[in-house]
Amino acid sequence: MRNIPSTTRPGMEEQPVEHARGRANILTLFQQRRFGMLLLQLRAFIALFIIIVIFAFLSPSFLTVSDIIINIDHASIYAILAIGSSFAILTGGIDLSVGSIVGLAGMIAGGLIYQGLVLPMFGVVVYFNVWIIILIALLVGALIGFINGWIITRFNVVPFIATLGMLYAARGLALLTSNGATFPNLSGDPTLGNTGFPFLGSGLILGIPMPIWLMVVIGIIAAFVAKKTPFGRRVYGIGGNERAAELSGVRVNRVKLIVYIISGVCAALAGLIIASQLQAAQPEAGDAYELTAIAAVVLGGTSLFGGRGTIGGSIIGAFVISVLSDGLVLIGVSAFWQMVIKGVVIVLAVVIDQVQVRIQRRAMLAKA
Repeated sequence: MRNIPSTTRPGMEEQPVEHARGRANILTLFQQRRFGMLLLQLRAFIALFIIIVIFAFLSPSFLTVSDIIINIDHASIYAILAIGSSFAILTGGIDLSVGSIVGLAGMIAGGLIYQGLVLPMFGVVVYFNVWIIILIALLVGALIGFINGWIITRFNVVPFIATLGMLYAARGLALLTSNGATFPNLSGDPTLGNTGFPFLGSGLILGIPMPIWLMVVIGIIAAFVAKKTPFGRRVYGIGGNERAAELSGVRVNRVKLIVYIISGVCAALAGLIIASQLQAAQPEAGDAYELTAIAAVVLGGTSLFGGRGTIGGSIIGAFVISVLSDGLVLIGVSAFWQMVIKGVVIVLAVVIDQVQVRIQRRAMLAKA
């Protein structure tokens, strides 16, 4: 019987092995990238955990119950600001006016409580109930947000420029309400029916400060709106690809308008909380808070280019900045060094966001 020559070329039997090794290497690389992406997505949690451990080691009183409640109370203001800013950034925009809205809302509430609404044409001064005053201040925040959104959508102005201009305008209005002075003693007068304002910032419900309750309620509502409603999906769609969202029937301008109104209301509420806690309204309140809000949002995993991020992540990012600030004060770090450290944190947040974007692009190319 003749021997049939083999058609297998030399080395062909090794190809399946080499192919398997190549697939294994690709799989390992993919798993490493997935692990790296997971670390980047959880960066806010990791940073918060590390900060807590460090300050707990440096100061034994850092993890006491009273100190924890104080830290959460402080963080709630940053968190409320970050929630509002998240919606603007998710659309690919930005709101630089939130810090000034904080000061203006506090001054409006303070002025209405301290000196009332003066009507010289009638020769009377009107004093409002505190809940009406809070509503008026929130409406002012909504109005400024509406103006921001209207300028951006109606005249196609870049959000950075539009809100930068409003930053100066709103701060100027805050100074004009009192010619730069402070409205003190905002506890109100029982005879005028305007008492109760301090409860907003210092009141307790079940032993927990009111600002924490507000943060939790607003955070839950915002997270639900962002993830479970058509409006939230439109916000992400605009941030991901505005042109595609427009072609699919999304009313882009209307969504953007609502987004900046939300940001303005959240900033006004933060201003009311600060004025309530201090029982005084200062025109310079909220100075540079817009940078803190942006840093918290980016630290929480929201892309500055829009379309990616979560409300929960922004809240955690706010906690990172707040706990860092309180910890530095607790261990006696100079206020000047605190500014340096916050600046470094903001830069690192943006750098990490860019690293995450690059890794995602490489992962997509590897899959392709």
